[in-house]
Amino acid sequence: QVQLVESGGGLVQAGGSLRLSCAASGHMFNFYAVGWFRRAPGKEREFVASITWSGGSTYYARSVKGRFTISKDDAKNTVYLQMNSLKPEDTAVYSCATMNTAVVIIETTFGSWGQGTQVTVSS
Repeated sequence: QVQLVESGGGLVQAGGSLRLSCAASGHMFNFYAVGWFRRAPGKEREFVASITWSGGSTYYARSVKGRFTISKDDAKNTVYLQMNSLKPEDTAVYSCATMNTAVVIIETTFGSWGQGTQVTVSS
């Protein structure tokens, strides 16, 4: 089982930046990708971005493409989400998860989830 711990959330003004981290530990070989997801109050959880673990291919939701960048540091087993040009609608709890697919499809299963980190963007 993989353990995931997120960090880096906080309060930022619109137009600002934050970098989230997702540190992974444990058995690192039984998943295909790591994804970032977010859930805003009263809304469903939504996919934000993902990165394949071996090849480093990246995928983004349309709402964040061009503003957010997902990356990973293999030496640290850590996935990052650099968030620029933040908007109030980006306010949510952000969580990372291991996945058996590169993007979320019907066949996707999730392995581990982190505890989440709050991102609040003020206008």
